[in-house]
Amino acid sequence: MQNGVAPTRRGAGRPTREQAEARHEELLDTALDLFLERGFELATIEMIAGRVNMTKRTVYARYPDKAALFRAAVQRAIERQIVPQAVLEGLDNGDLAETLEAIARLRITQVATPNGLRLQRIINTESYRFPEIFTTSFEQSGRPVIEFVAGVLERAVADGTIAPTNPRLAASVFMSMLVSGPVRTIVSGHMPTQNELDERIQFSVRLLLDGLRPR
Repeated sequence: MQNGVAPTRRGAGRPTREQAEARHEELLDTALDLFLERGFELATIEMIAGRVNMTKRTVYARYPDKAALFRAAVQRAIERQIVPQAVLEGLDNGDLAETLEAIARLRITQVATPNGLRLQRIINTESYRFPEIFTTSFEQSGRPVIEFVAGVLERAVADGTIAPTNPRLAASVFMSMLVSGPVRTIVSGHMPTQNELDERIQFSVRLLLDGLRPR
């Protein structure tokens, strides 16, 4: 109490904006978990709402149907996998091999996170029903990394470090060669050891740069 006036209190049960956002994030995380556990067809709004102690009416007030909730949950998972440009630029130390290795490690490490695993598994299991989730994931999360690698390779062509090539094609092939194998292994539940990952990354970078070195 100040100057004899009691402080104003928020109405009982009325969440703050931060609390409401936290609840929404919990809803999306839980929805993605249940879509993975049960599959899109068997998971229901009632199941999801019950797991987060919400009413179906509360969920439907934000999402008109199960498909809309599914897409929102996947979109949030995709957004968590986006690498900020500043982070990519921070990996570029001027040494081509070390920069490529750092980018590869970052992408592989991302997949091994709980969010990365959930996203890859939901894409694997539900992209036949929602083909746009694969495209959206690539456009928002994968393509910017490929474009950054292409820029690094283009600079290497300009300074004579590697032979003239198609930088975007080389970047795409490199990321596919380097990341796809470990991603499949990790998603299947078999995490490679750090030594195995280091060996694959270093071998793949050498293979790329040996193939692109000036003749």
